[in-house]
Amino acid sequence: MRKWKTYTAKEIKPDGWIKKQLEIQAKGLCGNLDRFWPDVRDSAWIGGNCDGWERVPYWLDGFIPLAYLLDDEDMKSRAKRYVDAILSNQKPDGWICPCSDDQRSSYDPWAILLITKVLVVYYECSGDERVPDAVYRVLRNYYEMLSDGKASLFRWGKYRWFEGMVAVNFIYERCGEEWLVKLAKLLKAQGADYNALTELWKKPLNMWRFETHIVNIGMMLKSEAVSCDILGDEYTDNAETLHGILEKYNSTAVEIFTGDEVLAGLSPIHGTELCSVVEQMYSYEILYAYTGDKKWAERLETIAFNALPATLTSDMWAHQYVQMSNQIACETFPGKSLFRTNPPECHIFGLEPGGPGARCCTTNHGQGWPKFALSAFLHSGDTVLSAQLIPSRLSVPGVTVALETDYPFENSLKYTINADRDFTFKVRIPSFAEDLTVNGSAAVCGEDGCLCFDVKKGDTVISVSFNVTPCFKERPYDLYAVRCGSLVFSVPVKYEKRMLEFTRDGVERKFPYCDYFLLPVSDWEYAYSSSDLELVRNGLSDDFPFSEEKPPVVIKAKVKKIGWGTEDGYEKVCAKVPESREALSEESEILLVPYGCAKLRMTEIPLI
Repeated sequence: MRKWKTYTAKEIKPDGWIKKQLEIQAKGLCGNLDRFWPDVRDSAWIGGNCDGWERVPYWLDGFIPLAYLLDDEDMKSRAKRYVDAILSNQKPDGWICPCSDDQRSSYDPWAILLITKVLVVYYECSGDERVPDAVYRVLRNYYEMLSDGKASLFRWGKYRWFEGMVAVNFIYERCGEEWLVKLAKLLKAQGADYNALTELWKKPLNMWRFETHIVNIGMMLKSEAVSCDILGDEYTDNAETLHGILEKYNSTAVEIFTGDEVLAGLSPIHGTELCSVVEQMYSYEILYAYTGDKKWAERLETIAFNALPATLTSDMWAHQYVQMSNQIACETFPGKSLFRTNPPECHIFGLEPGGPGARCCTTNHGQGWPKFALSAFLHSGDTVLSAQLIPSRLSVPGVTVALETDYPFENSLKYTINADRDFTFKVRIPSFAEDLTVNGSAAVCGEDGCLCFDVKKGDTVISVSFNVTPCFKERPYDLYAVRCGSLVFSVPVKYEKRMLEFTRDGVERKFPYCDYFLLPVSDWEYAYSSSDLELVRNGLSDDFPFSEEKPPVVIKAKVKKIGWGTEDGYEKVCAKVPESREALSEESEILLVPYGCAKLRMTEIPLI
């Protein structure tokens, strides 16, 4: 059974740097798509003539919690406008998606599963009592269609069957009706069995297929956690088994899996689609809440503090479709794409880099930061858990908890608690923490990786601190990445930015929602020449937490130039592995920056 329960956006409020990050997102692409981008502004979901499938639900999935976390009345009213339109267009029999009746059987059911999940998110944020009845009727209608053979799972719906379990569980907890169990069993029976697909993950091919699609896989990791209870199955930690295979054959230094768009192997110059980054985060949020196993929380924060900010510009007006660990330029590849199935412009920063097929990330990227912010605190019975160590405030009847911290850029936590009752308070401590102290005295975590406190009625202050040590982590091909706690560090590559404004496929790119090429203007052909690493803390920038110009923390490292070379056929792509590891210069010292602060970077390099 589920170990921890989540709080809502009414109970958790962001503070410090994470609040700043959300404010930037609200002023950027996610916060403004409904003002100018046709697929959201003119969507068939609200009576328009543009996309009537996944894009508006994807956008709402991030925009709704963003609006409520920031308590922004304008954003909340704009979200309500979309939900009002969606609910008002629901058919008497429960069907809710924007298509004609004779198109229902051919309408990819992925959007049905997605919109019910999004409506649950809206209910949890707003408390709108129209939602449970609407979701009930959607699910009941789809159950009857599946039972009668009038519909079946196919295409995206087949490979994302478990996404519907969020809404199924929500309704089942409210009414307990047996048809919901039957619906869950139908979805699983008609859905893809990923355990039967793992051989396809071990040798990536330049072939697009659902079975190896990286976003499907990122979503899939939570499938057992969201389905086993209602199915009556024992939880087996199947996600860990599948994670181990993916990590062995398709890993990256920042713990996302390669996929451009399909699984891409271990090369640091193959990439990862942005949708999979936020979906992998969401899977880990659910997995940690369900199991309480700290490995999922640590994997989550590694992705959140590295991969997510790296693939967005600091102002969050532009994003990449595909990010690369070793990325020395972002411009359209000449001729043949480097990626396995993606077109040659997917790694540039822009509005919809990669064209219409890449529009999913334009809308879906917005769920990353808000849902991460909502994972700050969890609860079970009379126990409150500080799950993600980000500056936040929890306010529930009888208890308020405020966490002041700049983690992960420094490692001190100050909790100020006011309670009118006794309760148990836990703090998850990362496994890499050293010299752990509580209120100045040495401390030790429990087996669950948490500190545990019996908090009494009244005011309590708890100060926690620990150290982290930078280190080298082995990567494939005898390369290394530098880590310090949950932060991965890279050699930054300075660049010249070229702004591109144009119209294509009826979509205008105009500042600030334009495209950019990033062209390198500094050296990048380095190898580490010493195991000495020195951490230097600069403090957070007032403008951007993951600032390119003022990174909050850096590492001094010794390097020598080598003859790395470029990939055959590409002038601005480093070779997968160095052509030579022989030193071509004397040793020098450079500053490594957090992966999330470096738009061009070398992350996996030799140690000679």
